[in-house]
Amino acid sequence: MRALLSLLGDIRRLAVPYFKSEERWIAIGLLAAVIALELAWVFATVMLNEWNVAFYNAIQEKDFAAFKTQILIFCAIAAGAIVVAVYQIYLKQWLEVRWRRWLTRRYLNAWLGDDVHYRLRLGGDEADNPDQRIAEDVQSFISRTISVGVGLLGTVVSLISFSVILWNLSGSLPLHLFGRELNVPGYLFWAALIYAAGGTLLAHFIGRPLVKLNFEQQRYEANFRVDLVRVRENGEQIALLDGAKAEERKLEGRFSHIFGNFVELMKAQKRLTWFTAGYNQISTIFPYVVVAPAYFSGQIQLGQLMQTASAFSSVQGSFSFFISSYVTLAEWTSVVQRLTGFEKAIAAAQTNRPTESLASLPATKALALRGLDVRLPGGAPLLATDELHIAHGECVLITGPSGAGKTTLLRAIAGIWPYSTGSVHRHAEHRLMVLPQKPYVPAGRLDVALAYPRPVADVPRDRIAEALTAVGLADLAGRLDAEALWPHELSLGEQQRISIARALLEEPEVLLLDEATSAVDEATEAALYRLLRERLPESTFISIGHRNTLVDLHDRVLHLHGEESPRMLGPAAPPALKAV
Repeated sequence: MRALLSLLGDIRRLAVPYFKSEERWIAIGLLAAVIALELAWVFATVMLNEWNVAFYNAIQEKDFAAFKTQILIFCAIAAGAIVVAVYQIYLKQWLEVRWRRWLTRRYLNAWLGDDVHYRLRLGGDEADNPDQRIAEDVQSFISRTISVGVGLLGTVVSLISFSVILWNLSGSLPLHLFGRELNVPGYLFWAALIYAAGGTLLAHFIGRPLVKLNFEQQRYEANFRVDLVRVRENGEQIALLDGAKAEERKLEGRFSHIFGNFVELMKAQKRLTWFTAGYNQISTIFPYVVVAPAYFSGQIQLGQLMQTASAFSSVQGSFSFFISSYVTLAEWTSVVQRLTGFEKAIAAAQTNRPTESLASLPATKALALRGLDVRLPGGAPLLATDELHIAHGECVLITGPSGAGKTTLLRAIAGIWPYSTGSVHRHAEHRLMVLPQKPYVPAGRLDVALAYPRPVADVPRDRIAEALTAVGLADLAGRLDAEALWPHELSLGEQQRISIARALLEEPEVLLLDEATSAVDEATEAALYRLLRERLPESTFISIGHRNTLVDLHDRVLHLHGEESPRMLGPAAPPALKAV
């Protein structure tokens, strides 16, 4: 019961926000229409149950006139039922697609906003495979919530309606048991209840493992798909390292989890199907067995037999809702658990915010680092600064041994590294841009890749072409409309030039370069730095690099000193700050 209440609470937390959103009136209207049509369908089934009496009595009595009348009545009921069925599906799909659009936007905003997607990865990504949560689980949750919720409502209404019919029919029929007649009020209703309740309990105990197995199956499938995408995107590196066999072993290992879990899923499904198939077959004949003694004793006519059997089947079917829907309910439960875990992981990442402060600084200062203490995700100290000021328009080079934390320092300055204390101050109106060692060049049109992350319409085409020419990629200036997988078509050096061209177009006040020219030769690197200094004379540059030629291209060099963590950032020589 505790688990059920927890599940219902999770479903409410996931579902209610949409019906309180800016789309609430449309959402409530569509939901009300779907519910009304579900009730109309139940009404049609009740009408058909009543119709059974007159129709089968007309057959038994060979009354052709009554038979024709009942055929016309059936056509009217069936026509109404068809209209109800068509529009219920249509409006339910409208509700599903609008709800999915709203919830997808909400998750995308929460996942991508404030760099939560990045912090999820740093924290070990408790919500494994967010792409699957947003692309598949959202759709599954909405579809199953509507189908199960509306189906359950229809089942309850149907149960009440046919229970009244069945109870009234039971009043005039004695119970024949072991050759004796017993008067048990509503015995047909109680028979349906006992039969369905026993079946539901057995189905639950047999099918309970399906919840966990479905959860694991989705996780294994997503992990396998992610690794396949990784192989596709890193095909060149894998080929150069002759790593096909290693990747094949890893992928086979991933698939072995899918295979093994699916076998267990098959076994659990087989056990449940053995029971449900037998249960459903017996359910077909069970109501006739219960009512047959009254019919053969002449107490009721064929029409009443058919009405009673139909009502009994409806009541028994309503009670058996959880049996017929157990697989769907198991999948729904696992989807709810995955989305709940995803939301909790996002909420945790949103509270783990990086150190940054946009403040008023003197006009001559671009950045100020005060008591900045940068740590690794596990909490181990990495580097620290007491107080560091960088002047407006200054070009600073940060050096130090590999693994000392230079890149992590730039992440902290950029405001995306959450594992730090202290403060990073910069002007609120100043734009900050980071050029990583491996640039992000999205596939698609070249002009869109150059303008990223701004819309391409915001950047004049002649400026894009001129920037490409300035960084030595004049041959690409005439291919701005071309679409390609640029990360595979361009070398790393060319991608780094694309990144420099993007900086020329963006014109940031603060530019952080994390070995952004490491893949080009020294002469080209010097030319690119001079180009940046010439085109962006008012900008402040903070660079990371290992080449000696970079020293002459910068106004000041800072070095991460110390052999033990945390290293301290200070002048290259002599060291003013010592390791802690």
